[in-house]
Amino acid sequence: MLVSSQEPSALHVGQKTQVTIGPTHGLLQLDLQDLWEYRELLYFLVWRDIKVRYKQTVIGAGWAIIQPFFTMVIFGLFFGLLAKIPSEGLPYPVFFYSALLPWTYFAHALTGATNTMVDNQRIITKIYFPRLILPLATVLSGLVDFAIAFTILIGMMVFYSIGPTAAFLLLPVFLLLALATGLGVGLWLSVLNAIYRDVRYVVPFLVQSWMFASPVAYPNRLVPEQWRWLYGLNPMAGVIEGFRWALTGQDHPRHWRHRTKALRSMS
Repeated sequence: MLVSSQEPSALHVGQKTQVTIGPTHGLLQLDLQDLWEYRELLYFLVWRDIKVRYKQTVIGAGWAIIQPFFTMVIFGLFFGLLAKIPSEGLPYPVFFYSALLPWTYFAHALTGATNTMVDNQRIITKIYFPRLILPLATVLSGLVDFAIAFTILIGMMVFYSIGPTAAFLLLPVFLLLALATGLGVGLWLSVLNAIYRDVRYVVPFLVQSWMFASPVAYPNRLVPEQWRWLYGLNPMAGVIEGFRWALTGQDHPRHWRHRTKALRSMS
């Protein structure tokens, strides 16, 4: 415990301070002050994740560009060239890559946050710190890969002569929504993973299924009308549509009315 140096008279030689740590209760018990006091630990954990991710690799951080780029090439070949999936007036590589970026970040955040409690169990059992720091560090470290891969999208937009619109200013908002979604779902799964280790094997299947349920490789207008209410409950659908709209001006958020109707029907 840190004691203020402004009150030296309150200190005595050999005096011990006992601190009792117990679980919080309720759904909205989030101690932001506690997180702020451990901000240096959060910084070092984020830096550790960044260094470990590409340690002893030849290409290093280049994998942050290679992986989404070749994914775009494969999907562009099969969905854009062969299947002729509509791309809302955009070149299919731009259409797909502008959705792949937020999705890749979300998938990394979700997978990383799910495994944090198990991967860091030795640290958790030895010393106290806000447990939220572990999944939060994993989610924040993924922003570095996102920033590196984002440069490819800028180059593609320049190549296809696609200029940003005023909605570009809302891009951080949609990125924050992707961060919050990945962190929120990852927190629930991390607790389940600590109890049931089967969750580790379920998450890849969940991420893959979730991707095809989101408008990454196809426009949202292809979703049948009878399934729009279910589609509207997918939080990443709104993030991907908004991200694409903020960058290219296409896929206007008027389609978000389906999510509003879905939420109203659930209430």
